[in-house]
Amino acid sequence: MNKVASILFTCLLLISCSENNDDNINQVNATFNFTHNWDEISVSNADFNNIKYTNANGEQLSITKLRYLISKITFQKSNGEKTILDGYNLVDVTNNKNLSFTPSKTIPLGNYTHVYFTFGFDNDANYNNNYQDLNSASWIVPAMLGGGYHFMQLEGKFINNSATEIGYAYHAIRAVDISKIPLEFQDTFFEVDLGSITIENNSTFNIEMNIAEWFKNPNPWNLNALNNTLMPNFNAQIMMFENGQHVFSLKSVIQ
Repeated sequence: MNKVASILFTCLLLISCSENNDDNINQVNATFNFTHNWDEISVSNADFNNIKYTNANGEQLSITKLRYLISKITFQKSNGEKTILDGYNLVDVTNNKNLSFTPSKTIPLGNYTHVYFTFGFDNDANYNNNYQDLNSASWIVPAMLGGGYHFMQLEGKFINNSATEIGYAYHAIRAVDISKIPLEFQDTFFEVDLGSITIENNSTFNIEMNIAEWFKNPNPWNLNALNNTLMPNFNAQIMMFENGQHVFSLKSVIQ
């Protein structure tokens, strides 16, 4: 009986190892690369600090800072099953950092009807300021505006109606109505749907942000009227949320 038991144990061990190996083979990595343009003209930090762009309202402007947060990358199958990749990425165009992000969690091979990520943090993640790396990056929203974190910091200078060069700070956060006690909020994070894909191997998603869209559609942005102190401006935050729906696009997927 001992000999039979030993043989059975060995067989079970081999089967288990085989299944584990199969699981590993069927799991792959996904990488997300972020590039930037202004209406199809490539933008990098080498282009910063120069008045060289014109927005939909006809104002000439520069970019001096661009950072934004993406989180909750999700692969969804037709039956609703989701694989959610842990972690978040603070894309820092200013310092040419985190333009590529590979989550530690792998994904199963197969067909996915949707691949999407969240711009900013959803409400489950956007609280308590527990992320030390974001705290060190000066990414916190002040407590008087409800706390949590920025979704984006876009800054630069523009030529105003008096032909004077002045600064703007286009900062996106969760919309807050500070005239209400207690404070009232409206969600302004949003999901970016990259469409359907069949994952057959390690995959690289090349995602592009058209920065011009933040100033364009559906709300042509008047920098002379809306250039600073936008974080406590409830209506401005809603306009940013609406314009953000058209900002990101999937350029290509490489497998």
